[in-house]
Amino acid sequence: MQEGAWDVAASEDMLGVRLSFHCWPSSRLEATRCVAPFGALYTPLRKLNPACAPPTALPYDPIRCTSCKAVLNPYCQVDFRSKLWACPFCLTRNHFPSHYAENITETSLPAELIPQYATCEYELPSVPDMGPPCFLFVVDTCAHAEELAELADSLQQALHLLPQNCLVGLITFGTNVQVHELGFDSCTKAYVLRGNREYTPCRVGELLGCTPRPQQQQQHLGRQGQGLHQVPPAQSPGQDVLQRFLLPVSECSFVLESILDDLRKDPWPVPNDKRTARATGCALSVATSLLQLTIPRRGARIMLFTGGPCTSGPGAVVSRLKEEDIRSHADLAKNTEPLHKPACEFYARLADPATAHGTATKSKKKIPVSQNAAYHVVDVFACSLDQVGLLEMRELVEATGGLTVLGDSFGQSVFKESLRRVFARYPEDAQNDAGQMSMAFGASMEVLTSREFKVSGAIGAVRSLNKQGSNVSELEVGKGGTNAWSLGGIDPGTTVAIYFDIANPGNTPLPEGKRRYIQFLTKYQHSNGRTRIRTTTLCGPWFNTKQAAEGQPANAGMSHSPIKMSFDQEAAAVLTARMAVFQTETDEISDVLRWVDRSLIRMCSKFAEYNPEDPNSFRLSPEFALYPQFMFHLRRSQFLSLFNSSPDEAAYYRYILIRENTTNSLVMIQPTLLSYSFNGPPQAALLDAESVRPDTILLLDTFFHVVVFHGETIAAWREERYHEQEEHASFRALLEAPQSDAQLIMDSRFPVPRYIVCDQHKSEARFLMAKLNPSVTHNSDLGGSGGAQVNTDDVSLRVFMEHLMKLSVQI
Repeated sequence: MQEGAWDVAASEDMLGVRLSFHCWPSSRLEATRCVAPFGALYTPLRKLNPACAPPTALPYDPIRCTSCKAVLNPYCQVDFRSKLWACPFCLTRNHFPSHYAENITETSLPAELIPQYATCEYELPSVPDMGPPCFLFVVDTCAHAEELAELADSLQQALHLLPQNCLVGLITFGTNVQVHELGFDSCTKAYVLRGNREYTPCRVGELLGCTPRPQQQQQHLGRQGQGLHQVPPAQSPGQDVLQRFLLPVSECSFVLESILDDLRKDPWPVPNDKRTARATGCALSVATSLLQLTIPRRGARIMLFTGGPCTSGPGAVVSRLKEEDIRSHADLAKNTEPLHKPACEFYARLADPATAHGTATKSKKKIPVSQNAAYHVVDVFACSLDQVGLLEMRELVEATGGLTVLGDSFGQSVFKESLRRVFARYPEDAQNDAGQMSMAFGASMEVLTSREFKVSGAIGAVRSLNKQGSNVSELEVGKGGTNAWSLGGIDPGTTVAIYFDIANPGNTPLPEGKRRYIQFLTKYQHSNGRTRIRTTTLCGPWFNTKQAAEGQPANAGMSHSPIKMSFDQEAAAVLTARMAVFQTETDEISDVLRWVDRSLIRMCSKFAEYNPEDPNSFRLSPEFALYPQFMFHLRRSQFLSLFNSSPDEAAYYRYILIRENTTNSLVMIQPTLLSYSFNGPPQAALLDAESVRPDTILLLDTFFHVVVFHGETIAAWREERYHEQEEHASFRALLEAPQSDAQLIMDSRFPVPRYIVCDQHKSEARFLMAKLNPSVTHNSDLGGSGGAQVNTDDVSLRVFMEHLMKLSVQI
């Protein structure tokens, strides 16, 4: 691609990848001076342009390099005479298998060598079909009767969205945990387990009557040894569970719907000065044990529906005494919350079968991490006006690739519609995936690179598989020290950020025309039970940067650099935002903000055009023009500002950010604003206080909220009911336009955003005013200028840019 002709967003449609830089410097020193992270945002299951990938999954195992295990791809050099191919990653020459060698020619290529097919998907015949997935509903019965009725109705609707051959199970919990036997249709039957302890898979099997106790086993063996009578062989515990507790939807839907119809509030008495005993942790322990006992390597979802915090047993996040408040940001900062750390450790153990169910020791030795992907996904649907402990459960959800929905009530559309969208299916025109659920399980991703650079780490809904390799960098970003991660559950929107470290010392420049290569290998279990591998291979150029002489400014020689021209400011902003959010787990917010500011100043000093010590000469090229305002809004966002948010809300917002794609992440960082008026069609408006006018309607999309904001005059006309009069049909059309556009936004989003209709100067107008650039505040001299006042002490974008220019031009 020629200088100035970079289409930085095209790779997302063709490969499912966004890169921060498309042309890379050839030395580590120059990469460090670029400041912005060198990384990729990869969406493994993204629907690609039909011309860029085979229309269906290839029904055979991929051909791999004997040395580095890279998969055959269009960038391999092929010797058609000797039937060899050279791996671009390690340069090893490999023989084609006989069935390839017999048929391959320059005009007859297999799909994986066709130049435009840089992404190929393989369905592995060597791995047995594991069958359709399982859905285990874990329902909190401590909620109010009205809430339980709404939840039961939503679950009954969800049953009708599931394929008839999917397995389904039900666990309810309050003070104790009930495992419902769906295979017993004479009456409602459930096994009650105490809610104040953790259960191993073997113990769950014993208590459910699926695993004989040691004494029964001895009696069984004794009878066989004495030859008293022929004893039939015992059925495996897993098979027994599959016949009684986890059944196909077609066999148990009537029984399950009957149980949901009769769902009642937990009858255990609750004193007035205490909270309800809610054994959330115990219920999740039973659920994970049940699946581990039955289907350890088959895709499954544990779907937790809770209406309050865990107060009893393992994983408790607050005392039952009402006089003790649930933890706040201040408590966590001071480390004065005694239940927080034990709860986090408990849920983290549940995320990894290798350390879960009591096998973790209390020693300070590092516990070995399982090297298997998570086949059992844990989703949390929390609907409560209080916190529910999502902060403590976040690691469990993140490590398994689960989904989270945070709402106020089970009757809200935020919950009801989001639950329905979990079971989304591929469209009928999706070739061999038509009608299949779009979710996948047990996903793992490995990243291979050419020798000049290494993998620093990943940030997203991932868990490290601790796989060492020659391309693993010592410089860790996010979850590093490995080149492979478990993604658990994934869907077409799941996006992972991968960060790279250019390892070439730069003593000697790379040869002209030298290319770099990246290959993403994503292995997952499709919703039809088959195992697939999707390979995506990227190729890009290096650029040998000339060293600046001493005394020259930082931006010397960068005016027409292809590195500068290939910058993707949107991808870079999202990669930086993920790094900042990851740092909040260990660092103070003030330190993170300071890091964001310093990085922005250094990057502008490197890539802007200016005369030293002259802020008025400061100019940013179009490739960088939007990046500073992305950082301005990131600093004010709910991800780095904890004002007016609980620890649960902060954990929820941050988790959604690290699993969404580039476009959605940018909407979270810098919301979009549309303006509707009589002056013309809807127009994009600046996210600024001056965009608020009495005679306009604004549509704000923050990803989590969609706000329709009526100006003062518009609201007054609406109250006078002018829109109901025929002569004011244009006013009626003006009122309806933003509402229909808001519906289009909400129709394609998960979780479903909260829909807010508000008027200027009313209480809910705060949802819009808090996101606007405060160009007009209570301290401003209005001087007849338009716009609405934003009551804040935050600096405006103009002041922010003035300080940025002043600091960037300093030598």
